[in-house]
Amino acid sequence: MAPGRGNAVAELLDDLKRRSGYSYEQIAARTHLSRSTVHRYCSGQGIPQTFGAVESIATVCGASRAELSKLHRLWEGPDRDSGPDGTAMQGDAVIPEMAERPEGPGDSGVVERPVPRPQDGPAARARWWWFPAAVATFLATFLLVAYVLRAGPPPTSAPAEVSAPDWTLQPQPIDPAFVGVTMNSATGMMPGFPVGSARLWESETRWQSLEPERGRYDWTTFDRLVRAAGNAGLPLVFTFGGTPGWAAPEGGTSAYNDDSRIGPPDDLDDWERFVRAVATRSAGRVEAFELWDFGPPYFTGSVETLVEMTEIGSRVIREVAPGATVVCPGFGELWEPANHAFLARFAELRGYDHCDAGGVKLHPRKAADPPETMFELGADIERTLHNAHANPSMWNTGVSFADPFDPKVEPERAADHAVRLYLVSLWLWYDRVYFYSWGGGRVPIPLQAAGFPPTKAGRFVGEFQNWLRGARINSCGHGGGALLPENVWQCRFDRGGERFVIRWTHEGTAWLPPEPGSEVVQRLDGSSEIVDQDQPMEITGRPVLLRPS
Repeated sequence: MAPGRGNAVAELLDDLKRRSGYSYEQIAARTHLSRSTVHRYCSGQGIPQTFGAVESIATVCGASRAELSKLHRLWEGPDRDSGPDGTAMQGDAVIPEMAERPEGPGDSGVVERPVPRPQDGPAARARWWWFPAAVATFLATFLLVAYVLRAGPPPTSAPAEVSAPDWTLQPQPIDPAFVGVTMNSATGMMPGFPVGSARLWESETRWQSLEPERGRYDWTTFDRLVRAAGNAGLPLVFTFGGTPGWAAPEGGTSAYNDDSRIGPPDDLDDWERFVRAVATRSAGRVEAFELWDFGPPYFTGSVETLVEMTEIGSRVIREVAPGATVVCPGFGELWEPANHAFLARFAELRGYDHCDAGGVKLHPRKAADPPETMFELGADIERTLHNAHANPSMWNTGVSFADPFDPKVEPERAADHAVRLYLVSLWLWYDRVYFYSWGGGRVPIPLQAAGFPPTKAGRFVGEFQNWLRGARINSCGHGGGALLPENVWQCRFDRGGERFVIRWTHEGTAWLPPEPGSEVVQRLDGSSEIVDQDQPMEITGRPVLLRPS
């Protein structure tokens, strides 16, 4: 090859293509470029004005970080405007069928559309080339500034790559109670936006609050919350926890100011009697019972003791409230190896044999991290349960122990992350999700403080509940495996025979053709618009729903 920027980039791209074993067609499908465009860039017949298309081709072909850096240096080298023969190039003027636009993070930077060829001859090229270039420069600057102003600062800890298993099954129904919230309020108020179910915790319903002295119960708050949930038509989960000081005087004081303890009761007869009292008082008004919250760090007893408490609690509930669902203790802080080992030991001791579902606190390492980072923890949990031959239905019942003390997430990003937390859990086949929390504002992503209007995150969660109502899910996929840009995620659904898809990115923006057959795009603010099948769609970190009319 003759020397020149275009040839140097093409030479490395061609080496990567040969190493990958992919054909031009396969690379084109994964990068959303045309076959002729991929061939042109790999053969040195043209080079784009933006680096996004070069990066997309190289990434699909398995380029390392060092190779991507080398490509970028070559792309922006001193021969920036040289063609394959050393002559001046105007953008991609060798075969001008590509129109450039500003690229967002993770975007290819290129949209395919036919562009009329210029008239032959040097005079015609000299006369007309500046006009489209000037227009393209103006539009690029305008759109890029608009994007930055709208999107705000990028995530502070968003990873460059996130992976997850793609899957396709026959359409499976979604539990109507899937979109749940944990109640952090004792007022009796219920969410001011649609949800599918509610879970009681930090609502003055801990064991210490309900039985402040052995044998003396105070059901005032419990009855108020149970009655309010029933009036709102919300299935209710009661979570056990908060051993009374009288039942475990040496059990270690909890983080709450009610004298509750984090150790198990000294006498498990007290535990059996309390479970029986709660189940009896519920009288069929509580749909499910979670047998402890956050074990560990809200439980400092042995794994063997927790398994025994689970067996006792399950036996009593099935005797007194036979229609209720029994949920195993909700294990937390599972990014920590010691806590994950506690979960593994519980499974090895056959603790899950006593439950209908298993509870875990599935959350990102940090509150501001993209929810898609939970896939790593979800895979670890699944592997742990598989190794112990345990296969319970899974519920996501909370977040990090430190979550209430983390800084608030910027409101626009918080609204997106709240919905994607449910989407990731749905992708992992969790039957229920209980967002932490509803009723208070001392959390990184507040949904609604009791007595105040919902936040944008709360409104978006309510709209997402509407999206899922009556739906079935049949597949989820992302990136190249689903013939999408690497930062794009999607799940497919149907409702009453009508198919729809939800798409989003874990970071940045992508442009891709609309879903075939889609005519309407629905947004989480409740608005909708007609899809233009002739124009690429912008996909961002805010999920959108695409459906027929």
